Parts: sequence; structure tokens; C-alpha cells
Amino acid sequence: MALYILYESASGYGLLLAHGLDEIGQNTEAVRSSVTDLNRFGKVVKLAAFSPFDSALDALNQCNAVSEGQMTAELRNFLELTLPKVKEGKKPKFSLGVAEPKLGSHIYEVTKIPCQSNEFVLELLRGVRMHFDKFIENLKPGDLEKAQLGLGHSYSRAKVKFNVNRVDNMVIQAIFLLDTLDKDINSFSMRVREWYSWHFPELAKIVNDNYLYAKVAKYVEDKSQLSEDKLDGLTDVVGDEDKAKEIIEAAKASMGQDLSPIDLINVKQFAQRVMDLAEYRKKLYEYLVTKMNDIAPNLAALIGEVVGARLISHAGSLTNLAKCPSSTLQILGAEKALFRALKTRGNTPKYGLIFHSSFIGRASTRNKGRMARYLANKCSIASRIDCFLEKNTTSFGEKLREQVEERLDFYDKGVAPRKNIDVMKSAIETVQSKDTEMDVDEPSTKKSKKKRSTVEPEVEPAAIVNGDGTEEPKTEKKKKKKEKRRLEEEAEHEKIEPAENANGVNRFNTEDGTAKRKKKKSKDKDMEDFPVRSEGKKKKKKLKSEDDE
Repeated sequence: MALYILYESASGYGLLLAHGLDEIGQNTEAVRSSVTDLNRFGKVVKLAAFSPFDSALDALNQCNAVSEGQMTAELRNFLELTLPKVKEGKKPKFSLGVAEPKLGSHIYEVTKIPCQSNEFVLELLRGVRMHFDKFIENLKPGDLEKAQLGLGHSYSRAKVKFNVNRVDNMVIQAIFLLDTLDKDINSFSMRVREWYSWHFPELAKIVNDNYLYAKVAKYVEDKSQLSEDKLDGLTDVVGDEDKAKEIIEAAKASMGQDLSPIDLINVKQFAQRVMDLAEYRKKLYEYLVTKMNDIAPNLAALIGEVVGARLISHAGSLTNLAKCPSSTLQILGAEKALFRALKTRGNTPKYGLIFHSSFIGRASTRNKGRMARYLANKCSIASRIDCFLEKNTTSFGEKLREQVEERLDFYDKGVAPRKNIDVMKSAIETVQSKDTEMDVDEPSTKKSKKKRSTVEPEVEPAAIVNGDGTEEPKTEKKKKKKEKRRLEEEAEHEKIEPAENANGVNRFNTEDGTAKRKKKKSKDKDMEDFPVRSEGKKKKKKLKSEDDE
């Protein structure tokens, strides 16, 4: 049986015929040793056909298709034209050797060409790759290397290129920075409290919030200069007049030591730094919320932006999180406890990062494990929807959240929850209804415009013809047209209103009422104009008949 080898080079598809394999023997070791010798290898493998790519973009598309195991139309035409034709009902007397088994299976499904991919074929392809520039005639040295380099750069760039709105790496960095900022702001706030408490120790009991304490310390500075005159400014800072009065009274009887102006300046600058970090932390949280709504909207709607971002960062990417089963997602973040429990043969952990979700806290103690298992199941579904769904929607996440709420009620009150298939059907319907609502408005306006354009020309006749068949002058025509229109509109108005009142039903819709009314007017006008024109035609026919006689 003849063996053809398909080689995908950077410049085009090559089809080579391997003959005389009995001389080498179908042994991979023998082939491996003979591949390096061009004289020996060239006697066995010869070029049957070569199909170059049209452009660099075509080469990139063909390379992407081959890497995904898909046969393109160009490759199919090349194979069908160059390979021997097989008669119907007979087995082919050749086989095609390919490097990718997926590509071979797809070729066999579409064209029924038998394909094989094994170590023997791979060794032959290795020899073809090594000596391919010798098989093609009139090839300049360096051309194949340039094509390989260009295709390699474009292929790598296409694989690295991604949707700007769905960059999960930004979420990973943002959540790491948010955790670091939380630790730093807490430690810096404690440092401000300790530093300023030497001067004003009573302030720490009055103001508990760290950010607010830094603002008050920056505003007060020297407690000896704090008087009733600064009550309004202090009220604006604290947000409570009673608390501001309490701070002023405490400053008058404070037991703290006095600080030098240089120390007070340093405390003020450090408090300002803490305030700036707190403000930046708020902006970073808003940025994280927007990115999560772009990258994983359903996961964010189900479990929250922060917990969802932690799951993505711990898994490494949204794709890795989508690959995780729900049992892995449930204990994601509790790996140490899991391996310790496996080592000591103790109880394995029930939850990891999803413990920070509000659903786990709301569940009772005996139901926390079951709730964690159910929530991990829904998070796994939401992450897969976000990873593979092209549309950016939160409908699935909201429905999954409703299911978790129903499960909580089921554990606490015994209320039976809905089935999963019904909930998913309703979510799909909501997504489809949103899409149709976006597309419905434009065609309706276009239709109304078309109706108006078709109706309006029928309203005005081209020319009014007298009974004698002669046309009147333009000025008289215009006057008669105006009078005729006014009389017709009054007559139609009188006709239409009684009909509607008699039936008790208004026949005109709110949307298309104008168009329908215009159509009726035009029909009535046509019916009224028709006898006038027909009489003129009859008179013309009579005159002709008399002349003929």
C-alpha cells in the first residue's frame, strides 16, 4: 500500500510519496538512522505535489486550522486533486500520513481518505522537515527560514491576542493589590493612632474608624489650639456635631504631652498618606467591580465581585476555574487543611474561599457543608458560562443566585425549590427577549417610513381632466385642487366619525393609525377620481368613432 505524507510548511502544503519502504524496513529505529542521510532518504521519499499559500494571512489561517484539527477548503481541494481517485465501493490502495491525529480523523470523516499517525510517520515527517528545502526546486536560500519566522511571529501574536474587555489577568493583579492595600492601610492607621496618641490619647476612644481618625488628626494638629471657633470645620470632618463637641471638650482636658511643630508636621504628612491610600483603595475596588462585570458577570452576580476575583486569582485564570469541578472549587484556598487532613486521616475541610460568601454565613451550622457544596456547584456553572459565552449578560448569574436563595429557604423552612432545567430555560428566555428588544425598534420605523412614502404619491393626482378631455391652466388647477382637497377631507371626516361611534370601536391603532387613515383617504380619492377620468375617456372614444364613420 502506497503511503503519502502531508507536510504543513510555512510556505504551503507539501504532499510526498514514500516508496520502497521495504529497503529500510518499517522500523522506527531504521528510519531514525536513515533520516539524516539525504541521499538515502531522497530515494525513499519524493515530492508528489506542492501548494503554496497565497499570502501571510492565508498561511496564518491555515496554521490555525491545522492546530485546531480542522481541514480547510484549500487543503481538501489540494488532497482531492493530487491523491489517486478511488472508485465507489472499492478500498483505497493508499493511506495518508499526518502529524496531527485530530486532523487525520477530520480528513477521514469528510473525504473518506484513510489516514494514519504513528511513530513511523512522525519519523518520516522529521526527515521531510529536515530536507524540505531540497525537495522544492528554484527555492532561494533563506526564503523558507523567513517564511517560518514570519509565520511563527504572527501565530504567536494571534494566540496571545485577546479581548481587551475580558482580561482576567487584570482582575488577578487588582485583587492581590487590594489585599496588600488592606494590610498596609490597617498597619499605617495603627501607626498613626500610636503616634498621635502621645499628643491626644482621648481621641482614639472617641473616633473608632481609621480613615476618619487620620482626617481628624490632620485637621486638629495641635490640641491646645482647638477651640469653639473650629467647631464647624470639625463637624464637616466628623459628620456629627455632638462628636465634634466631645472632641473639643476632650482636647481641653487632655492628658497628652505637647509635641514640637516638626513632630506635628510629620504626623500630619503621614496622616495624609494614609488618607490617600484609603482613597486609592476605594477607586481600586470600583475598578475591580467594573472588570469583574466585564470578565465574569454571572460569577460576580452569584457570589460577589471580591470572592469571585479571589477564586479566579487562586485558580490562575477564568479558564482554569471553568475547568475545575465543583468539588475542587469548593475547597479552593484550603489546600493546606486538605492535605493535613489526608495525612492525619482527619476530617477534610468543607469550604475554602467560598466561606467568605454571605450564603455560608446565613446557613445554619448543620447546613454549612451542604450549602457550600451547592454553592460550589452553582459557581462552577457560572464560571463556565462566563468563560465560553460570547454575550455579556448577568441573567444566568441572577437566576443561579435565586436558586441558592431558594435552597437556603428549603433548608430552613422546607420550601421546595424550582428545578434546575426550568430556571435555565427562563434565563435563556430572558437573554433572548433582551436581544429581540434591541432589534425590534429599527425595523418598525423603517416600515412606517415606507408606508408613508408609498401612500403620499397617491394622494395628489397628476392632472385634473375636464369632461371635454382638455386640461385647465395651472392657476385654476391649483385653486380647484385646494378646494377639492378641503371638501374631500370634510366629507371623509364626517363619514369616518359616525362609523366609529356607531360601532363603538376605534379601528385605528396608536402606531399605524396615520398610515391606515392615509390609505383610506387615498382609496376614496381614487374611487372619486375614477368616474371623471372614465367619462373623459368615453368622450374621446365617441369622437374617434364618429370620425371613423
